[in-house]
Amino acid sequence: MTSRDNVPPKQLAFDLPADPRYGREDFLVGPANEAAYALIEAWPNWPDTVCLLTGPSGSGKSHLASIWATRSHAWTAKAAEITAATVPRFLSNGALVIEDIDAEPRDEAALFHLLNLARERACPVLVTSALSVEALGLTTADLRSRLRLAPGATILPPDDALLRAVLVKLFVDRQLVVDLAIVEALALRIDRSLGRAREVVTALDRDALSRGRRITRPLALAVLDRLGFGAEGSEDDEESDPDAAP
Repeated sequence: MTSRDNVPPKQLAFDLPADPRYGREDFLVGPANEAAYALIEAWPNWPDTVCLLTGPSGSGKSHLASIWATRSHAWTAKAAEITAATVPRFLSNGALVIEDIDAEPRDEAALFHLLNLARERACPVLVTSALSVEALGLTTADLRSRLRLAPGATILPPDDALLRAVLVKLFVDRQLVVDLAIVEALALRIDRSLGRAREVVTALDRDALSRGRRITRPLALAVLDRLGFGAEGSEDDEESDPDAAP
């Protein structure tokens, strides 16, 4: 029998989406996002019809927008879907989330018309963006001015406690059970970004499934190294993996 015969075959791993939980009770609040959460909680007592929520990709903007949409019975549209023809329809429900106003293509004239009409009709609009208004590169001065004046909140990079809590939630959402030492190892090595946390957990889930193994610390460190987080090299990382093939 060759050594190859002792190695278990890899299983096929399908990139099935996790079941994200976008309920109010599922949003983890910390210093990085408490201002954004407070903005959502303040509705319907907003200081203006239009509010702006900014933060990096994966920071929780869509989750907060979903919470607000549930409370306000708002429809949700991507900024790219806003055109002169669709403005009346999107405002007809009485509340609207416009996601990813930083994404191209976008019809700036239609967006400005929508925001004006929303104000006339007292229709609340929540706009999300990964970029600040100044960084959007808007060529329509009136639209740029309108967004500058919109009250809002920015989601900041998470602190250590929030990052660890989000890692645990991401594993739970995927019905994965991992040791807290693994969560600690990940939190110490990845960028302080919720988007990065999601990327790492997705990769770990995929690797563990393809190998037919549970998620162990050595496996986590190997995945981190492959993703470019420099997990290898420290003496305490060289422990053996009891689930590794002989």
